Amino acid sequence: MKPFLILQLRPEAEAADNEFAAICAKGGLGPEDVCRVRLDCEDLPDALNLSDYSGVIVGGGPGCVSDAPEEKTAIEAKIERDVLSLMPAITECDFPFMGCCYGIGVLGHHLAQNVSKERYGEPVGTADCRLTEAGRADPLCHGLPERFEAFVGHKEALQSLPEGCVHLVEAPSCPFQMIRYGQNVYATQFHPEADAAEFEARINIYKHKGYFAPEEAESLIAMCHAASVTVPEHILRAFVERYRT
Repeated sequence: MKPFLILQLRPEAEAADNEFAAICAKGGLGPEDVCRVRLDCEDLPDALNLSDYSGVIVGGGPGCVSDAPEEKTAIEAKIERDVLSLMPAITECDFPFMGCCYGIGVLGHHLAQNVSKERYGEPVGTADCRLTEAGRADPLCHGLPERFEAFVGHKEALQSLPEGCVHLVEAPSCPFQMIRYGQNVYATQFHPEADAAEFEARINIYKHKGYFAPEEAESLIAMCHAASVTVPEHILRAFVERYRT
């Protein structure tokens, strides 16, 4: 099969490595099934052709597309610039895409520039997700329970549904938890690749990044291990199975 292009936006090596392993494990992908690019330290392949890949998976990261340019480090600006450079071709071709957390910000910014910190930021924890009517009919959500928990933690969010998007999953804390543009371009606000162990690692890595008070780290880790988060990974696996070519 053609490999999946996995773009990583985390400038912390440990976090990027853990996320990559989680995406591969939850998606059922082996080393031969992926092409990994860490945008903090690598450039996109020269003359990148989307037709060489089964799909594109974009991971999360500590950056915010809504931050002013002067608030971004050179690495954050480079990461954002590179990933956004692919979005016109992805949306114009309706190319298989799964954006996770930061990925929904990238898609929303490209389509409508309506991502901000005004509303819907979610502290590190779980969201009470619910399938919408459209979500119940979507192939990636087929067979999922009506309600499920998912790990979240983000400062910015979509403020409205971009034109051309379908609303698939909602939550009281942040309404736009999963959307689809066209037929094949997906994004989630929650982390479909993350389990409790993965979120514990991220809490330790990002406890000084402003998501929560550092002294709350241990209680947040305990909360993650007490949560029942098993459904979101099925969305990632369904994406891989649907577009594996």
